[in-house]
Amino acid sequence: MQKKSRITIYDVAERAGVSISTVSRVMNSSDLVTEPTRVRVLNAIEALRFRPDRTAKSLARKAAKSFAVAIPTFTMPFHNELLKGVRFRLRQQDIDLLLCDLGTKSPNATLMNFLDGGSVQGLLLVGVALDERIVEELETLHSPVVLVGTQHPAFDSFSWNDRAGAAAAIEHLIGLGHTRIAMIVSHTSGSMQNERLEGAREAMRKADRSFSREDIFCGSTEKHAGFSEEAGYEAMQRILSERPDVTAVFALSDVQAIGAWKAIRDAGREIPGDIALVGYDDIKTSQYIGISSVDQRMHEVGEQATELILQRMTGDEKLAPVHRVIVPRLMARRSSRPG
Repeated sequence: MQKKSRITIYDVAERAGVSISTVSRVMNSSDLVTEPTRVRVLNAIEALRFRPDRTAKSLARKAAKSFAVAIPTFTMPFHNELLKGVRFRLRQQDIDLLLCDLGTKSPNATLMNFLDGGSVQGLLLVGVALDERIVEELETLHSPVVLVGTQHPAFDSFSWNDRAGAAAAIEHLIGLGHTRIAMIVSHTSGSMQNERLEGAREAMRKADRSFSREDIFCGSTEKHAGFSEEAGYEAMQRILSERPDVTAVFALSDVQAIGAWKAIRDAGREIPGDIALVGYDDIKTSQYIGISSVDQRMHEVGEQATELILQRMTGDEKLAPVHRVIVPRLMARRSSRPG
């Protein structure tokens, strides 16, 4: 696989047979260019799929290096840990860090708008399901792209074995003697949630335990696609009301587990004496208050993904895309362990 080189203003100028200042005038809609020349430059831009660097103060001079992170939200602790890893690796780099908040309603459209704003030297793309249009646009960057949470054969990627992570949580609870286990999920569906549910089902089947849709609960709060403290609190209230026989709860995120923790305590129940609790993500809050959780090593992934992009930017790398699958690990704490 050949490494793609970035298309620059010099390439456009050479193909169109004009100076770089003329290309700059065309890109800035100057009136000081004849129509035939303008058409020739625009045709060269289209043929080369050139995207001007968004950090450049002038198209005619070398731009500063820019590194972008496109992520569903900056307010979730899960994503904050990833960003901390990115910042840690960039702390001594002379690179502009750009952040794109994709949101949860229409992340693909937001990403397309961001990419239309200009090129960057590197892009870390988190939690976006790629369609053909996005793949084509990413390829026009002619810059390294690293995916986090998804995979595509054309790009470097970091993803997780979510089945193994969820199975570890359920196996932990079964090993403690729990037979009536409920799960807290999001009201939305997605590959991540589906993989974790399947991992939980597999662990239950291996232990000859029953598991059905009646064991799955979600809250009504829609913010953060249902991965919030409020949604976890609401789901736990439903479990306490509809399934009083449940002795253990596995939440698909730590923020949901934190909400469930409050609902359990507000109901006058004890953790883990009455109900054991396990979350997912292993955010710092869970570590401090003692919630058992599945660690995805987000800080480490942020560092490694950033390092890979930096290597790609300098050309010091293997040419074939790298695909790394992280196996999460269970961190057992007092929310599930008696005594």
